[in-house]
Amino acid sequence: MQLSDTREIQAPPAAIYAALLDPEVLKACINGAQEITGDPTEGYHATVVQKVGPVKATFKGTVTMSDMVETERLTIAGEGKGGAAGFAKGSANVTFEPGASGGTVLTYEVDAKVGGKLAQLGSRLIDGFAKKMADQFFANLQEHFEGPPSHDEATGEDAKKGWLGRLAGRD
Repeated sequence: MQLSDTREIQAPPAAIYAALLDPEVLKACINGAQEITGDPTEGYHATVVQKVGPVKATFKGTVTMSDMVETERLTIAGEGKGGAAGFAKGSANVTFEPGASGGTVLTYEVDAKVGGKLAQLGSRLIDGFAKKMADQFFANLQEHFEGPPSHDEATGEDAKKGWLGRLAGRD
């Protein structure tokens, strides 16, 4: 499964690059992350709990960084085994460019694969879950720099809507 997207984050490329190498930031950005230890040179060891459809599993695995060019690009690759649930692995090629408003335009291309019991759930469910995980990771990274979405006092609604709000036309 492959997907790509772009986001503008209000922080300089150097700050975003450094954040992606920090295990505490990675832990905060990966939903379900229980523990992430290590460093960019040796790689990280991670424990992540995820529920995909009816299958809930604890994945233990590694995250490695490669193709690292400070403030320009890096590749994040991860692989984890979830016992009877199967395995998940994937990578994200991330590039950084200065944005028009002084921030950074972050572009990512994700490739993900699953096997075992997870693969039996069907590609539509898995593809949707992988897209949600990638989008959430980069949304959490954006929130790390910009804070939570703003709240509109006049309407009582958040400025950033989830997919249900967009589907209902409330963006």
